[in-house]
Amino acid sequence: MSNVIITVDLGFGDVGKGSIVDYLTRVHDAHTVVRFNGGAQAAHRVVTADGRAHVFSQFGSGTLAGARTHLSRFMLLDPLAMAAEAAHLQTLGVADPFARTTIDADALLITPFTRAINRLRELARRGQRHGSCGVGIGETMIDALQHGDQVPRAGDLLDLGKLREKLRFVRELNLGKLTGISHQLPEDDVVAAEQSILVDDESIDWLLAEYSVLAQRLRVVPGDSLHDLLRQPGTVIFEAAQGVLLDEWRGFHPHTTWSTTTTANADQLLAEADFVGPITRLGITRAYTTRHGAGPLVTEDPVLTAALPDSANIFGAWQQGFRLGWLDAVLLRYAAAVTAPLDGVAVTCLDRLAGLPEIKICRSYSHEPFSVDRIQPSANPHNLAYQTQITRALARCTPIYDTVHSPFDLLPHIADAVAAPVTLISTGETAAHKEAFDTAKAQRTQRV
Repeated sequence: MSNVIITVDLGFGDVGKGSIVDYLTRVHDAHTVVRFNGGAQAAHRVVTADGRAHVFSQFGSGTLAGARTHLSRFMLLDPLAMAAEAAHLQTLGVADPFARTTIDADALLITPFTRAINRLRELARRGQRHGSCGVGIGETMIDALQHGDQVPRAGDLLDLGKLREKLRFVRELNLGKLTGISHQLPEDDVVAAEQSILVDDESIDWLLAEYSVLAQRLRVVPGDSLHDLLRQPGTVIFEAAQGVLLDEWRGFHPHTTWSTTTTANADQLLAEADFVGPITRLGITRAYTTRHGAGPLVTEDPVLTAALPDSANIFGAWQQGFRLGWLDAVLLRYAAAVTAPLDGVAVTCLDRLAGLPEIKICRSYSHEPFSVDRIQPSANPHNLAYQTQITRALARCTPIYDTVHSPFDLLPHIADAVAAPVTLISTGETAAHKEAFDTAKAQRTQRV
């Protein structure tokens, strides 16, 4: 039987999950990486010791370290994007990424139609964007929740007749959505390009031709295939996508994703498999706070953003700006409170703070006339009105800062906030820059 490591992002995403999963795969010789939430919007960057670099989107981030990938039913699959990703992995020496990947037949398919209406809806919001990645996650989930088996899933790739009917349904469904927002859309080339995908009468034939070629390479399997993987000896790593603070129910509405980003999906998959082996839950955070796109960020500091440019996270057409703030213990407390209890936490990007004239940490907010050191989770986990209240309250908060002398001085504060020890630190982008950490050591003799 396997032992399991579940990773979870304690922020808004972009905490370095890919590099941590790559490291864990190498250290534990993990045989499989399981994706248990999110979809093709993931951008998990891995750099190997010999300089190869890949941004993992749908294949597990342990691929370059030799692990197989399993995409669970909670994963949203974009077959065309996956083919492009596989092609890049082949240039890096992975002979056939699809041969080492299994896909749950119930995984939803993101189509060009749902992606187009996702982008058009965000464009229609103009200055009130929610921060979408523009990949089609939300619209795919909306269609699935409202129409169930009428929308395409991975298993339908093996039956092109059924797939044609489902693609026709999804196209017509999203054309109907376009009617409702067309009056809000600007008149420009970006809008015209996205609309053309929906109105093109030949789009389904073209798409089916692409899917039929790809279907010959995919290994689509029943959901209980994961049970067999978990019975194999060795380590299985559950790789998170996005972050707890973007969770569909626990994030700060409406600037959230349509995915459960806590450990809940992973726990459900393990329970269904009657898994009784050891489980380690590892939270991941940067040594400072980041957010890509719209939404509250109390500790945002334009000076810090300018001081730490991130070539892997630049301005994007859909998410737009990459924003930085100082480490926020209030948000870390909240993230830890709304996911399963953690066994440890990995802290990344410690090296990036080295050399700054000062390093700050926010342990509480000023919300006149009060000082606030925690966000109380709703007793009802599906209360979006409550989450909207949090979003509005955060807009009225200002950070109260302490300063520390070294990036490593942040570690005990992080451990205290998440009620778990720091067990892994990262001071660079490759696996060689990661090391196990013992929080019992009062002082570190090595500094960045």
